[in-house]
Amino acid sequence: MNPIVEEISKIGIVPVIALDDVKDAKPLAEALCKGGLPCAEVTFRTDAAEESIRVMAQEFPEMLVGAGTVLTTEQVDRAIGAGAKFIVSPGLNPKVVSYCLEKNVPILPGTSNPSDVEAAIELGLEVVKFFPAEQAGGINMIKAMSAPYTKMKFMPTGGVNANNLKDYLDFNKIVACGGSWMVKKDLVSAGKFDEIEALTREAVNKMLGFELRHIGINETDEDSADKTASAFEAIFGMTKKAGNSSIFAGTAVEVMKTPYLGAHGHIAIGTNYIERAVYHLERQGVVFDEGTAKKDDKGNLKAIYLKDEIGGFAVHLVQK
Repeated sequence: MNPIVEEISKIGIVPVIALDDVKDAKPLAEALCKGGLPCAEVTFRTDAAEESIRVMAQEFPEMLVGAGTVLTTEQVDRAIGAGAKFIVSPGLNPKVVSYCLEKNVPILPGTSNPSDVEAAIELGLEVVKFFPAEQAGGINMIKAMSAPYTKMKFMPTGGVNANNLKDYLDFNKIVACGGSWMVKKDLVSAGKFDEIEALTREAVNKMLGFELRHIGINETDEDSADKTASAFEAIFGMTKKAGNSSIFAGTAVEVMKTPYLGAHGHIAIGTNYIERAVYHLERQGVVFDEGTAKKDDKGNLKAIYLKDEIGGFAVHLVQK
């Protein structure tokens, strides 16, 4: 997969924006970055698109700024000249796709049926846009359509929102979702960039779905661990279950048989998508202890600790 598309996959959500005035480009980009989405697909439907891409790319070089609704090779040249790092189109135009591939520019053309996907495969693509997603059958259509095309992945756009985002991202053939619910045109026109920042942060938090999974308590030996777990069982009805290194009381409390990480113990935070969570938290300055990473037999990350303790507790992410 192209490195740009790989990063889009880690981001998870691509805000799709249409700007009528270039003056809105900088504050909008700032709101997206502060909200946790350093990415934007600026549609070429308006006269301000090209210059808006230029402003965003220059002012926020850490952003992945792309051009959407690209219909011609001439628009490709203008978009790339302005600083766009990827191209998105509503349909699959072989001429435009081939032109982008010749220039080594990532392109996600729109598809909505098996014939489109086969045309994309013939052109050598591994990832395509699925558009208009909800109107074309949504996640169920993607699942049915992807069955014979085992290597193709999709970026659904069109009708994706906070309520159905997880339905799409839970499917392993989805690299990311395009959406505009956090960058509504009326909010941009009214200059309500603080609201856009809040909606963006809300979208990221909803995607990652952080929640407390369990608390780990450090004990000095197995007898002490059993006594502590027994207390939770007796008082709260949390059934004990002994393991090799710890004893669980229900699912909320893990009592370590010998002291483990953290001065007091550890806290496990579950997330919907651990790789995306690591990406987003690292952007905020969080440092992870790579030596604590645990992976499944397919090499997928399942758990990892933060390097620093919080309140005397080691904290680790776990895949839900």
